[in-house]
Amino acid sequence: MTRPFLDPDYCPEETSARLAYSGGRLDRLSEDRSESCVTDALAAPGTCVMGFAGGRVLVSFAGDEPNGAFSVDELSPFHPRLDRAIMLGSSGGHDMLAVPLDINPDDEDFELPEPFKAIDYRSLARQSLLSHEDLGNAAYGGAMLAWHATNRFCARCGEASEMRAGGAKRVCVSCSREHFPRTDPVVIMLTVDGDKCLLGRSHHFIPGMYSALAGFVEPGETMESAVRRETFEESGIRVGKVSYHASQPWPFPHTLMIGCYGEALGTEIIKDEAELDDCRWFSRAQVREILAGNGPQNDDGSPQYCMPAQMAIANRLISDWAAQD
Repeated sequence: MTRPFLDPDYCPEETSARLAYSGGRLDRLSEDRSESCVTDALAAPGTCVMGFAGGRVLVSFAGDEPNGAFSVDELSPFHPRLDRAIMLGSSGGHDMLAVPLDINPDDEDFELPEPFKAIDYRSLARQSLLSHEDLGNAAYGGAMLAWHATNRFCARCGEASEMRAGGAKRVCVSCSREHFPRTDPVVIMLTVDGDKCLLGRSHHFIPGMYSALAGFVEPGETMESAVRRETFEESGIRVGKVSYHASQPWPFPHTLMIGCYGEALGTEIIKDEAELDDCRWFSRAQVREILAGNGPQNDDGSPQYCMPAQMAIANRLISDWAAQD
């Protein structure tokens, strides 16, 4: 069967396809898995395994390029929990699994032997340590393992659930209720008014950083309604037309960022003090200067303003808007 979404050249012009964590091209086979698929894959030659621990991915720096996919034997020194292995899918006739490692990278005495390191998802993307495809697989595997780790009990009756179909679902041992991996939708939106855009900074941002506003989609909401509600709640700005721009898998822990543009119906800002440290309008010219590193500076020479890292969809929303004439 032809699966065009597995073609690495499929729709390369899509903005989403160029974003970090979006490069996974595995055939997930979610609807066509046997209960023995993980066991079979662990015994098969050529199976690739990615190891995860504490929100980090095991990476080897032994070769010319960092590598995050290993054979089962190569992973054995790191105490893989093969009983919790998850089937991610297949590529080129070989299966790929995600396996939690029984190690604690946050332990102050923790140390991996050279040339291995346990690296968090943000650093993997910011430093371009893995290929676009492997970074997507890492985000996919991390999200799946996080969901299974927090859904060990049935939401209907409270009894224990078991992983089935290689991780494609969990089934309650008591009431037989099936539970499927979830993705939490978040809208992230750049509200514009002519030649200026609305940016805010959260209390936890690094000094000077401004970004697009964002928030979770609530039950019963459309994507457009969530954009309007979140923008108004955080900034007091009402939004009219909403248009979709791109989306990005975000493995923190299993989120889909839905990037949108919104047309402002007013310009008076009434920010939510609990949510935002600041919120203001920036002109297109200002944004271009900031993105280019030519914005205003503080007395110590540091930039007065900065934008989100290029790995984030917020940067894409802002930079694509700034590039328009």
